[in-house]
Amino acid sequence: MPWKENTIMEQKIEFICEWKTGNYTITELCRSFEISRPTAYKIIARFESEGYEGLKELSRRPREAHPNSTSEKVVNGILSLKEKHKLWGAKKIHKLLYNDFSDELIPSVLTVHNILKKHGLVCPQKRLRRVKPIHPIFDPKVCNEVWSADYKGKFLMGNKIYCHPLTIADSKSRFVFTAKGHYRENFDSAKTEFKRVFRKYGIPKQIHTDNGSPFGSVKAIQRFTRLSYWFIELGIMPVYSDPSHPEQNGRHERMHRDLKAACAKLLSL
Repeated sequence: MPWKENTIMEQKIEFICEWKTGNYTITELCRSFEISRPTAYKIIARFESEGYEGLKELSRRPREAHPNSTSEKVVNGILSLKEKHKLWGAKKIHKLLYNDFSDELIPSVLTVHNILKKHGLVCPQKRLRRVKPIHPIFDPKVCNEVWSADYKGKFLMGNKIYCHPLTIADSKSRFVFTAKGHYRENFDSAKTEFKRVFRKYGIPKQIHTDNGSPFGSVKAIQRFTRLSYWFIELGIMPVYSDPSHPEQNGRHERMHRDLKAACAKLLSL
């Protein structure tokens, strides 16, 4: 155990007093004060050469200025520029130094930043709290544990208007609750159809979708949208596939393929 910080001097004096009695060996004193033998011999040597004054803690500051330290004139110049341009950071101030000082005197951008920080002129940036994403249950054990939903891609109808089919299915039984055609993919249209399906079939624990509108947004926190927050209010956790990974919702994508094949076959008849 090292010297206690608030009693370093007192313990050193006590150590010397015990050593001067001659009643204890160095080994016994080291064991009692819980210090190493080199530390003990160092204290004794300083006491013998300087007396009790030699037991005082010495400054660890270099005795001479470091050859690479920034000159006081440059430091004052950095502080002066910061005073004139309070919103500027180290990079911009570093550029302006070339107008007043020679190249060999100008420190690096990092040194300029550290000088500003030392004088309390740097505002710490707030770090964004990383939220751990909630992953979908890829292998549900019971029905209504996870539903999947998506818009099946628009297609042009005979009246020259695009149809956007919203599909919702149970991930365990693969039962398709709905394949409702909408004129557009938006919050109101999706919410209306989800309401109808919830009233008829109940509410799942999770709804697994991709990151497209209106289900998710890669620019939002946790990718949540207005529809996502409505799900949460109902006690449903919205979960998402990773961007550009449709295979993570493979059951639903396979259903879309079968649905498209069946509809194309019917139309050909």
